[in-house]
Amino acid sequence: MKKLRWAMDGFWDLDVSTSRTLDGSASPVPSPFHLLPLGLSRGVRLSRAKQIDFMQSFMVAPFVPSYSPSHGFSLQRVFSIPFSDSGSITLLGQFNLQKFMSSLMKTGSGEMGQSFSSFIQCIGRHLYQRSLYAVGISADILLPPDDSLMISFDGYGDSDIVRTKAVFHRKFLHHDLTMEALSPGLFMDKSGRYWDVPSSLVVDLGSAASDSGLSYHLSMHQNTGFPSPLGSEPTHSAPFCLFPGLSAKAAFAFKKNFEIWRSNAKKLKMVQPYDIFLSTPHVSLSAIIGAVATSYFGDDLVRSAAQGSLAEFKGFYMQTSRIRSTIFADLFTSISFSAQYGMFQKKYLDLTRFSACMDFHSGSKFLSGSMLLIDDLSNSRHPKTEAVKATLPNARFSIQQQIAGPVSFRADSGVAIDLNKAGWDLLRVDEPTFALEYALQVLGSAKAIAWYSPKHREFMVELRFYET
Repeated sequence: MKKLRWAMDGFWDLDVSTSRTLDGSASPVPSPFHLLPLGLSRGVRLSRAKQIDFMQSFMVAPFVPSYSPSHGFSLQRVFSIPFSDSGSITLLGQFNLQKFMSSLMKTGSGEMGQSFSSFIQCIGRHLYQRSLYAVGISADILLPPDDSLMISFDGYGDSDIVRTKAVFHRKFLHHDLTMEALSPGLFMDKSGRYWDVPSSLVVDLGSAASDSGLSYHLSMHQNTGFPSPLGSEPTHSAPFCLFPGLSAKAAFAFKKNFEIWRSNAKKLKMVQPYDIFLSTPHVSLSAIIGAVATSYFGDDLVRSAAQGSLAEFKGFYMQTSRIRSTIFADLFTSISFSAQYGMFQKKYLDLTRFSACMDFHSGSKFLSGSMLLIDDLSNSRHPKTEAVKATLPNARFSIQQQIAGPVSFRADSGVAIDLNKAGWDLLRVDEPTFALEYALQVLGSAKAIAWYSPKHREFMVELRFYET
């Protein structure tokens, strides 16, 4: 899932990894209280088809497994067709093994006791079921000097929906430009529910990634058609950000890193670390402060924004009837902590890593809650629950432990506080994700990750490159 990234990666929302689609990704729902989904601006991510192709070619993985509630346990395989030095076409096929075995056991139990030929014919009839298969076709093209274009078409045999995606990426000297078109676009809201938007277009311009200093992002998001819940999930009120209309967002942030301690111990000679980015023990802090402004255009979007957001929004707000727009603006901040022990060179228990992050999405809400708390305490009144909630950050934690060689275990989770309970019961684990990571030592910094999300009941194997 999206939280399978270290807290020190920064405050920006990132694309969500999901096994519910062949593409293997979804976009976070944009919100005026959170920053824009800037996973696009971090550079071109290796497509799902390219990931599977790599695993087939270099990791002896003829089939890559995945699991989702809607499609069960499935196996995926890719066939790649290079058509030039600068481009290739990949065919991604998925076979629903769980549905096949279930269907075979139900209808073929009577024929299994008969002749071998009857049993083979029974298997053949089941293999002809269209609902067992899903197919995706994608083309990756490199355009000189530093541009890339990706076009994909994904479809399931048990659905008439064909998901199309086109992504154009241009890398400037100090900026990244990304344009993405989706039909339909898959989004996940903060409660973990998935939504389909008939058509979505995103244009994102962001400053080049840096470890510290000033960064900024400009984004435009156009939705066409009304959102609908994915599959047979219960119907809830759709996030207003997904309604038809145009939104524009600008975010500016300043990041500062503080190195508390860094080991000067010498590494083992003639032994390459399993991951060069995880080879230095350290303790560090990182702080981000910034501002974000969002403007919505369009009757449905403006009306939904005004009705569904003013009750919880404490920042700057303005609505104009002449141009039918709504504007939100607010401050945000984030504090991250990272600690690592071990150099990830030895075969056993040579890497222990912990990361924590506290995000304050709304500075005005925090200040408003703080003033109410001060007023209550100064007048010897019991603090209001709403005021306490307004001052609490969104917290998440990550921990990683090497098991043996390149294999390590990782757990990632948010922490929610229920003020209506007492003691340890007020702390609740929020959207935990568990993973096994296999470091690809020969590539310097790359890993294969097999993760499982208990809340979403999703399992997936994917590749990550140059991520700490």
